Amino acid sequence: MEETEVTKFKAGLAVYAKVAPEVKLIIRRYYKGIYYCKFADDPEKKEQALFEREIIELGNSNTTK
Repeated sequence: MEETEVTKFKAGLAVYAKVAPEVKLIIRRYYKGIYYCKFADDPEKKEQALFEREIIELGNSNTTK
């Protein structure tokens, strides 16, 4: 039986990377601790693979913890 991992961000959610907050990303999937994100403006562009700590949810003004 496969266990379902609890993740902070769900597939389809619009986010951005802390290193490039001007570029909107869409989470495609989560696998083994890595979020695979496609570019919202150019879905054909190569995906970004990011850890949870590298992602900020759109609309979240609290970018520091």
